[in-house]
Amino acid sequence: MILRLAHPWFLMALFLIPLWLWVKINPRFRNSLHFPSTRLLKSLPVSKAQRFHPLLYLLSTIGWVALVFALARPQSGLLQRTVTTDTVDIILAIDSSTSMEAIDLGENDNQNRLEAVKKVAEDFIKARPADRIGLIDFAGMPYTRAPLILDHEWLLSRLQELKTGDLPDGTAIGSALVSAINRLKKSEAESKLIVLLTDGVSNAGDIEPLDAAPLAADLGIRVYTIGAGADGPVRYPFTDMFGRKGFRQIDIPIDTQTLSRIAEITDGRFFRARDGKELEAVFKEIDELERTEIELNEFTLYSERFHWFALAGLSLLLLERLLSAGRLGRALA
Repeated sequence: MILRLAHPWFLMALFLIPLWLWVKINPRFRNSLHFPSTRLLKSLPVSKAQRFHPLLYLLSTIGWVALVFALARPQSGLLQRTVTTDTVDIILAIDSSTSMEAIDLGENDNQNRLEAVKKVAEDFIKARPADRIGLIDFAGMPYTRAPLILDHEWLLSRLQELKTGDLPDGTAIGSALVSAINRLKKSEAESKLIVLLTDGVSNAGDIEPLDAAPLAADLGIRVYTIGAGADGPVRYPFTDMFGRKGFRQIDIPIDTQTLSRIAEITDGRFFRARDGKELEAVFKEIDELERTEIELNEFTLYSERFHWFALAGLSLLLLERLLSAGRLGRALA
């Protein structure tokens, strides 16, 4: 809440109140009776009414101060804001094939590629509260986990459900790209983009990735592709015939050429993330690339509050006059 005085120059009248009080208290300005001697009067007991006589001056002083503030027109206001922004519609297409079980992107030896990607994607979503974001999970086929939505809490819960093995194994990059395009084709957002992350080579689905890319370009959809995973052999979990779990080193090739070409066709960018730090940096860079200007208008709605001061001031002055006419004092001229 914002407080202000519409006519603050009326506060200058506060300097007149001490002068008025001095005139009230000074005996020279009072009506009085003349006695040849006041020695006998001083011996008379002081009544309770006389002891509380200064209360009259206090009431009248506060009353006049309140009236002066009423003249200054105190107002309270609430700050109103209108925000205009061109939001971005984003589809996250994340590879969940079994190759995402490899361990080379996480913070520790217990975190596989998919878990590391989920953590970074979560931070990306939280950083963009004004954007509609959808989620597509793909392996041998795509599956829409969440449509374009502003309810990011629900979206994050769907993101955490991602795991390998839910879909037929494989890497259907072209099908995933078409599924993401279908989610964006009716979007009226100023900016539309797909963030497609994979750690492999397209080997499933009925659509070639380079056939799907022009469809995105025709609709003004940029595609940011991410090749995730280290170069060379990586640690991969396995279970032997006796049920014992362990790790072995395997090669998981990434088709960087196709991913780069998809980004080029759609006026997007290709990124390479070989470890956790690079993966985090990639999502931060995409976040910065797709920021829109926000227009912020501020104005304040004010409500008058002078009547409360006026009511308080008049009430105190009326009370002072009533009390001064009784035993507590005498009527003031």
